[in-house]
Amino acid sequence: MGKSDKATPVFGQELTEGQVLFGGEDIAGAPAVSMADLLTLPALESCTVIGGATGLDRPVSGVNIMEVPDVWEWVSPGQVLLTTGYPLRDAGADLTDLLTKVAAAGLTGLVLKPHRYVPEPDQATRDLADTLHLPLVLLGDGTGFDVILRQAHSLFLDRRAEALARSERILAALIDLVVSGGSLADVCSDLVVEVADAAFVTSMDGRILAHATGDGTDWTEVTALSCLDRSGRFKVEAEPASVVVPGPLSRLSVPILVRGRHEGRLVVLRRDGLDTWDVHVIGQAAATAALVLTKEAAVAAVENKYRTDFLRDALTGRAGDDHEVIQHAAALGWNLNRPAHVIVAQVGWQDRHPLSAADEQSFQERFARAWERSVHATDPAAPVGGYSHEVVVIIAATPGGTPEDIHRRVTTIAKAVRGEGGGGRRPFTTGISRTITTPTDLPRAYAEATRAAAVGKRMQGIGSITHFDTLGVFRLLSLVDPTELRQFAHETLGTIADDTPDAEDLRETLRVLLEHNMNVAEASRLLHFHYNTLRYRITKLEQRLGPITTDPHRRFQVALALHVLQMKGLDADSSTAPG
Repeated sequence: MGKSDKATPVFGQELTEGQVLFGGEDIAGAPAVSMADLLTLPALESCTVIGGATGLDRPVSGVNIMEVPDVWEWVSPGQVLLTTGYPLRDAGADLTDLLTKVAAAGLTGLVLKPHRYVPEPDQATRDLADTLHLPLVLLGDGTGFDVILRQAHSLFLDRRAEALARSERILAALIDLVVSGGSLADVCSDLVVEVADAAFVTSMDGRILAHATGDGTDWTEVTALSCLDRSGRFKVEAEPASVVVPGPLSRLSVPILVRGRHEGRLVVLRRDGLDTWDVHVIGQAAATAALVLTKEAAVAAVENKYRTDFLRDALTGRAGDDHEVIQHAAALGWNLNRPAHVIVAQVGWQDRHPLSAADEQSFQERFARAWERSVHATDPAAPVGGYSHEVVVIIAATPGGTPEDIHRRVTTIAKAVRGEGGGGRRPFTTGISRTITTPTDLPRAYAEATRAAAVGKRMQGIGSITHFDTLGVFRLLSLVDPTELRQFAHETLGTIADDTPDAEDLRETLRVLLEHNMNVAEASRLLHFHYNTLRYRITKLEQRLGPITTDPHRRFQVALALHVLQMKGLDADSSTAPG
């Protein structure tokens, strides 16, 4: 297929930014005929272009004949108009006016047989044709309009036949790809061979699942485009679907539909624009990608069931002894025979954006796949399992690594999963366990990671990443029954534990005093109180709490109770087993 020097036409119109190609119009898939192509017909070989030569690459949708002065009711945009000028013989043969009307009607060119009814166009008419980029062609004697129409019709039919033959060949190749077990990468490779300089398939939220580039195109050139963010995610939330976006690499992204649901995008890029052949092929390729996604999802569902069931058993201590767990994991492509950390990532569902059961399941599956891709980029043997409310990862520990080191690693992975927060993602909270050395320790590590996620969410909010060893006193408190903790806090603080503005104000005063070892001068400065005002508040606090300024044991109890209040509601955030 030849490639033109500029954006190629669709439906007789040049592709422009914002032009919708899908969703209402029937795309035949035939390559466009340009005015230059038309002039290669034997019947037009002896003609002369006397103006508007810059418009010879404009597309031609058909040929029409001017037989009456008001022909404009019967012409269509993109047509070439043939005339002897006979309808103008009584109107002063104003060719400038005729040319203006031809341009206003959206026609592609004017072929004129002069001398008999109208004179040869003067210089002003030729200059106007140049200004309008509208080819003005003089036809010699001896050529009948019927011959031109017949040859033009044959040209259009030949192009349509070429398109149909090519479409059938590509469709057969795409069907063979699906039948033979081809992948999304194969779909992209076929597109690069047929129509594109680069192509890629994304998930619904823009994560690139597969890609291919042609000769002379480097993948880094694609990733540098503004339609991809810094994490390499395609910005589906900002990119129009089924619309050509021009540029150094013009692109078209088409939705991939599976059972009527958007499951991703097929994005095709080419340096010199996209024509109707390309659009037709891209539509077929998107349908093929949907079949491949469906097949891969079915296979993955079966495989993931075995994987997640085994991982659940390992995390709850029901998978057998260490040797059995290590061997079974190895058969699944996982490595559990090494020091590791358990990572738990829990989605923060938002009540104001509820999902149906099917959508929630689909989202959780994509969330698990995002974690799997991000983790396996650096640790391909790490077990990853997606469950109804969380994703669990067992990642290799770095020899001699500190909690800060693993925190940085997990932060990098979580950033890749988030993809800068685009694509309709929901926030998630992450917990990290201490290092374990044997599969026997997996249940303890899973409980630690789950507790770290829950405590981190309570202390820092959704989106936190918390290592169990950094919980401090909260690590100990998290191991105590929540009911006991609440009872202890209310017994120790009394009415100061109430959920009232006055009690909250006193708790803040108490917190600052305890953090500064009951230094009244320093606390009054930080609280913006007069020294005597704070002394009065301390007296008021001691009346309710006891001698906190003189009794260190009582002061410790009060500080512990304040920490407990910060953990209020932890029992609602935790879980005991993946599921």
